[in-house]
Amino acid sequence: MTETPPPPVLVTRRLADGVLDRLTPAAATVHDSEQPMPRTELLAALPGRAAVITTLDDRVDAEFLAAAGPGLRIVANHAVGTHNIDLAACADRGVLVSNTPGVLTDATADLAWALLLAAGRRLGEGERLLRSGRPWAWAPTFMLGLELSGTPLGILGMGRIGQAVARRAAGFAMPVGYHNRTQLPADTAAGAHWLPLDELFARSPVLVVTCPLTAATRHLVNAERLALLPEGAVVVSMTAGVVDEAALAAALESGHLFAAAVDNFEHEPAVHPALLAQERAVLVPHLGSATVRTRQAMGGLAVDNVLAVLAGAAPLTPVG
Repeated sequence: MTETPPPPVLVTRRLADGVLDRLTPAAATVHDSEQPMPRTELLAALPGRAAVITTLDDRVDAEFLAAAGPGLRIVANHAVGTHNIDLAACADRGVLVSNTPGVLTDATADLAWALLLAAGRRLGEGERLLRSGRPWAWAPTFMLGLELSGTPLGILGMGRIGQAVARRAAGFAMPVGYHNRTQLPADTAAGAHWLPLDELFARSPVLVVTCPLTAATRHLVNAERLALLPEGAVVVSMTAGVVDEAALAAALESGHLFAAAVDNFEHEPAVHPALLAQERAVLVPHLGSATVRTRQAMGGLAVDNVLAVLAGAAPLTPVG
C-alpha cells in the first residue's frame, strides 16, 4: 500500500492567532506548542516537506537538510536573525532561506527604550523594593538614577532597529553616535554620526547594542571594550551573544557600569547566574518583538514567503 505523503509545509511552533489561517490542515502540519520540537521529532517530521517555517530554536544544518531530502524548497525563518541556519549548506542544496525583517523594527526599538529607561532610572529595583514589603521613605538621596535627556547615546549596529532607536533619541535631545560596518547616508542615520568602534565606547555614557550575531560580532562587547565606556555607563543589549554576559556582570559588580539591561541571552532560556545576582541588571525574556501586531506580521510574512515559493515565485524577503 502506498504511503500518503505528508502535507508540504511543516510549521515547527505555534504561531500568533490567525497567522496560519491560509494554510489548511491538508497543506501544513503544525507543532501546536509554545515549546520547540524535540530534535528527534523534528528530523522525523522533515521527510517529504517542500517548506518549513522555523523559529530561532530550530537548528537548520546538514543533518536537517539531509533528513528533509531533495524536495525541500524553502526554510522560512520566523525571525530577522539567521544564526540558527547554515546558509552555505542551504545554498549548496538549492534550498531558499527567508526571514522576517522590517515588521519587528518598531516593537524592538520601543523595548530598547523601555529597557534603557528601566535601567537608568532603577525601575526594577524600585518595584522589587515595594513588593518586598521592606520599609522605605522618600529622601533627596533615595534611589537616584541617571537623567537621559541630553546624554550622549551610542548605538552599536545601525540597521533598521538601530536607526529606529536613533530616531527615538530625538525626543530626549540626546546626541547619537553609532558604529556600523559602513557609514550610512545622513538622511538614513537619523542625525547620528559614525564613530570608530573603540571611540564609540569611549564616548557613550549610554550604549544600545543592536547589531546581529555573526562570527565577527560574537562577544564583540567584551571586558576590554566595556572598560572603555565612561564610568557609570548604562548598557542595553538587544542581541544574544554579542555582549559577553560574564564580562557584563563583572563590570556591574565592579561598579564601572551603573546599570545594564538584556533582552535575550546567549544560552536561552538559561540566564548567566552572575547577571541574575546583579541588582542593577534589568533582565527580560526575549520580548523585543512580543506584541500581538508584530508577531502576527512576522508569522504572516513567513507564510507569504512559503506560499510564494510553492507557487513558483521568489520569496519576498530572501536571505543570502
